[in-house]
Amino acid sequence: MIIDGSDTVSIDLAVAMLLKGGLIGLPTETVYGLASDALNDDATLKIFDLKGRPVDHPLIAHVADAAAIQHFANEIPGFANNLMAKLWPGPLTLILNKNVDIANACTGGAATIALRCPAHKVAQNLLRRCQDVGIWGLAAPSANRFGRVSPTTARHVLDEFGDSLMILDGGPCAVGIESTIVDCTRGKPIVLRPGTLTLAEISHAAECVAFSSGELVQKDSLTKASSPKASGTLESHYAPNARVCLHSIQEMHERLQTGSRQNLNTDSDAILAIWARVKPLTPDKVQNFLYEIMPNNPQECAKALFAQLRAFDNQGITEIWIETPPQAPEWAGITDRLQRAAHSGTEPR
Repeated sequence: MIIDGSDTVSIDLAVAMLLKGGLIGLPTETVYGLASDALNDDATLKIFDLKGRPVDHPLIAHVADAAAIQHFANEIPGFANNLMAKLWPGPLTLILNKNVDIANACTGGAATIALRCPAHKVAQNLLRRCQDVGIWGLAAPSANRFGRVSPTTARHVLDEFGDSLMILDGGPCAVGIESTIVDCTRGKPIVLRPGTLTLAEISHAAECVAFSSGELVQKDSLTKASSPKASGTLESHYAPNARVCLHSIQEMHERLQTGSRQNLNTDSDAILAIWARVKPLTPDKVQNFLYEIMPNNPQECAKALFAQLRAFDNQGITEIWIETPPQAPEWAGITDRLQRAAHSGTEPR
């Protein structure tokens, strides 16, 4: 059921549900989360079961403020403190060394823990009320089936899990894609998952140079095994039911002119949707064709992305062509989500 997240009675109901080991739908500025008491392993395991998520794939613990991390992490490097001071609350997750024998379900049994302080007013009110009753943080991955499109409204969460889940309604998410994840356990800030914060912004806030995980592998000859596991970093993720393919406008134009869609392994009568900043030229012979405008602004595009993919699914679209985003730092998070969604379209379902 959806309840008003701005109502103090709703917050109290959510806290009561969490205290008895239940789950709730939680709005944040990035996406809606499926939340449990992060220090209650039995409750947190229910998240994995409901989402169909592998239990060794870590979750992010959400806290009310930087002071709360003492309940979860230790050995906090100076640059991590800088990041918290300048970018929390906000769409930034830090991976830190975990305190011994706590939140084992939330971390997937790892020695590290991912922590974030959300900026959404409803999330903040809930987290602070949780602290009053001894719940120091909430495990809250995106409130959707594992690998599918993340939810950015309370209705999206209801569509995923039905009316039995208590969902705090905080309106549409202002950011729209998941947080930037920075590994803080290897002596330097390493971005494992891009979001709306750029490498330059991370470096400026950390007061030292931040690296992407790919850059560090090349520079320091590190292997992927050196990196802690992090949410949303599987090659295939964020996928709608429809098949997704990334193209330039020129590639779309050429394929529409020739009617060449067979390389996507779809039926010739597939219902096609295009999400692009510029509408490609469309010959008359192309049928079952839908075009929606992709925002030119990266912040607006991020905000619209998951809702648009869900809308296409609801319209019965079977094939989605999306214009490849510009190669610019502010588009990196969007590009990451689209590449993972498109990778899902290359695999059997």
